[in-house]
Amino acid sequence: MSSKPTSSHAYGIGVIAVIVGISIGIGYYQLYYLPESLAKPKVSEEILNPPDKMQLAMIKGSDSQEQKDNFVPKLVNIQLGVDNKAIWVNDDITAHTVTPDKAYEDSYSGEFGSTGVVKPGESYEFLFTEAAEISYHCSPHPWMTGKVVVTKQRF
Repeated sequence: MSSKPTSSHAYGIGVIAVIVGISIGIGYYQLYYLPESLAKPKVSEEILNPPDKMQLAMIKGSDSQEQKDNFVPKLVNIQLGVDNKAIWVNDDITAHTVTPDKAYEDSYSGEFGSTGVVKPGESYEFLFTEAAEISYHCSPHPWMTGKVVVTKQRF
């Protein structure tokens, strides 16, 4: 029985076809899909640079469950284009967090919530660019609660 050698040309063409296909897929991913998926929405300058900022405080003694006030103010009403940049300042001697009760992601600014703890004397900032209602708390001290209501500016 004689064996007939197989053509290495067919194998080579198959390998080249696979390489070309992978190259086209990577090119599409890098040139079209990736930039489109990472693109931030267009937001007006008045929302990106509001004239005022909303400052919130984590006041001294907030780590005590008996203290009624902790995030001051507890309820914050923010208007887009007016005071939609919020700054939580830790005036306490204990580290705290700003953690949403339910995950919230602003399409421009990303995920809401401090990454890690906000140490005494430090702050956490967030720029709201969309109307939303977000309840939040401090993870180590769950009795510390607050709420942010972001609305569109009314003319």
